[in-house]
Amino acid sequence: MAKYVIVGASAAGVGAVEAIRKVDPAGTIVVITEESCADYSRPMISDLVSGKADVQKMKCKVDSFWKEHNAEARLGKKVVSLNLTDKTVSLDDGEKIVYQKLLLATGGKPFVPKMEGQDKDGVFTFTNIADAQRLAAKIDSINAKSAVVIGAGLIGISVTEALVKRGLKVTVVELQEKILSLLLDAKASDIVEAVIRKAGVNFATGQSVQKIVGKSENYGAVGGVILTKGDQVPCDLVIVAIGVIPRTELVVGTSVKINRGIVVDNFMQTSVPDVYASGDVAEVYDFIQGQNRLLPLWPLAVLEGRVAGYNMAGTKTTYEGGTNMSSLKYFGIPIVSIGLANQKDDPTLEILVKHDTEQDVYKKLVLKNNVIVGMTLVNCIERAGVLFYLIKNAINIKKFKQQLLSDDFGWAVLPVGLQRKMSVVQ
Repeated sequence: MAKYVIVGASAAGVGAVEAIRKVDPAGTIVVITEESCADYSRPMISDLVSGKADVQKMKCKVDSFWKEHNAEARLGKKVVSLNLTDKTVSLDDGEKIVYQKLLLATGGKPFVPKMEGQDKDGVFTFTNIADAQRLAAKIDSINAKSAVVIGAGLIGISVTEALVKRGLKVTVVELQEKILSLLLDAKASDIVEAVIRKAGVNFATGQSVQKIVGKSENYGAVGGVILTKGDQVPCDLVIVAIGVIPRTELVVGTSVKINRGIVVDNFMQTSVPDVYASGDVAEVYDFIQGQNRLLPLWPLAVLEGRVAGYNMAGTKTTYEGGTNMSSLKYFGIPIVSIGLANQKDDPTLEILVKHDTEQDVYKKLVLKNNVIVGMTLVNCIERAGVLFYLIKNAINIKKFKQQLLSDDFGWAVLPVGLQRKMSVVQ
């Protein structure tokens, strides 16, 4: 019997292994993953396509991690079913593994809407290292010159930058009217879009791909797309980068409670005793919205995995919550977006904005009852750490509200009592 079984070897799974070993140095750990390469940085898969990084550089831990933590990693194996009564997981090769504690860190899978022609050669998703390797190989094998990226969220803009670095002409198709609409308001989106357009990228917003068409000489290979407004965009590749949905299929039909993802409590335990979930598959507590929801973010997945690991090993640990947090730098433009960055028509919120058009600097804070509940920083992110502290600790900023967006705002501007509290935390 394995004392601990972890399904998934990405951020949450690795975090759990580390936490378990801090508490239990001897219990058997079996980690199962479908991927042939475990424990790499998913945010870096665009660097693999661009040529900026290789697989070794993408690894979060050294190759000896599993041995050092006395954990057995089953690579290239798929869990096909669970028996929660007998406490077993069944693998695709017929093997059954008995567990005492189980962590589901299965992550997410790409959302691919139905499109005519989506089975053509040259259509890719972009969520893991295998996707990136296949895409990079295809660019080389057909000497690709152009691509259509479907989706202008984080994944879409990330792969777009990688393709531009490879010399491809890229058109981004986005159903929303603005790019990065989950992170940015309209003004910030316009600033970022203008920078990306200068790099040669075209955008088709407010529409989607209706049909993927083939090449005239080879109809089975991608030759272009037809948009919902009728425009046709020729291309050699199509990358579907709309987003991910939780991989909950293992628990469908079981007593594990599911909403959009697997529902967990603040110990990362599901509705079934001894079964835990963390990472992109789990609905976790958002400390700004005050409710559980999907927060598919790498740093949060690591933290959630650690919390699960501690609790699995018997050290009671509470997850204090996370929220939307994105720090990115695509096409040379640094952006930080946290919390309620793009809420619309809410009379309970107060919005503070400062926009320097000459420098293309945009700073926005969203307040509720004199507490910061959201922020957006574009081209000026130096104070993000101080502002996040104020958000995370629900600090009342009434006394220094007018200084929050000033150029000299920082730690020294804060009241002395607050400075002392922050010094203790640091």
